[in-house]
Amino acid sequence: MYELKNHLSEIELHIEGVDPLELFGQQNSIVDYIQQQFPELLITARGDVVKIQGEKKEAQKLKKILEQLMKILKEEKTLNLQRVQDVVNGTSPAISRLSESDSNKAIVFGRNGQAIKAKTRNQKKMVQLCENNDIVFVIGPAGTGKTYTAVALAVRALKNRLVKKIILTRPAVEAGENLGFLPGDMKEKVDPYLRPLYDALEDMIQVETLKQFIANRVIEVAPLAFMRGRTLDNAYIILDEAQNTTSMQIKMFLTRLGPSAKAIVTGDLSQVDLPRSQESGLRKAIGILKGLEGIATLTMSAEDVVRHRLVKEIIIAYDKAGRKNIEEEE
Repeated sequence: MYELKNHLSEIELHIEGVDPLELFGQQNSIVDYIQQQFPELLITARGDVVKIQGEKKEAQKLKKILEQLMKILKEEKTLNLQRVQDVVNGTSPAISRLSESDSNKAIVFGRNGQAIKAKTRNQKKMVQLCENNDIVFVIGPAGTGKTYTAVALAVRALKNRLVKKIILTRPAVEAGENLGFLPGDMKEKVDPYLRPLYDALEDMIQVETLKQFIANRVIEVAPLAFMRGRTLDNAYIILDEAQNTTSMQIKMFLTRLGPSAKAIVTGDLSQVDLPRSQESGLRKAIGILKGLEGIATLTMSAEDVVRHRLVKEIIIAYDKAGRKNIEEEE
């Protein structure tokens, strides 16, 4: 640190153990945001060095914030604007608990040994709700990690022998499940619609083991219609894209659960493909089952998006446009 006149200082912070590009954000987006929050400071980011010039107390405050962000990036391998905002505003629960054993614990370890963890506050809340409830509805926009986190929880339960199998299902080809015209057997017909679930599984289970699990039906992939008449027990069940279920379909699914089963139901109520005259079964089920013990609902938002930074902005823009259309119709 170099002391300047009138209680000013210049701090050079060397970035170690993380990729500077991840810390600075795409096109310096994170640095630009921080600069907006500290307009009295001059922040210069070049290579692996950040220079902070300005009033000593504020410069020290920013140095601590950057050190916290580096710690998060080391632990979680990713950093989004929501996390930065929380740290800057002093409202990040993850920061205050980073030293605690359970605060940043991996859900499961991936096939390359990489820890797969909840990355946002709502993802962490999702983990807690799924541990304490047998049925959890998780709704929210694309890119919030609903499906990925659900699969991680199911894989953890299987690896810990809490369940004997994982069942992945979703309505295929919109809600009607009109699979007959597609070529191939049932697995080949439905696989394209379950690709996001397969992608998540492939991150978490060795390829050969995954193939063996699927062949032995330890991991089962099936369209929602094929759940009818079954009792699903000793299983972790994920119903994905549930916004495209009818009320009868989702009732059928929920009443399949055996005494030792857990279910996660995910969906995006802003992307319902049902006919306009038909209410989403997911929306109706959440309303009917609200308050029942053992059932929980979590709503994610654009703040939980962990994809490209523009995905969050796209979701916010569409939400604004939707609200504007509703106001004009009224």
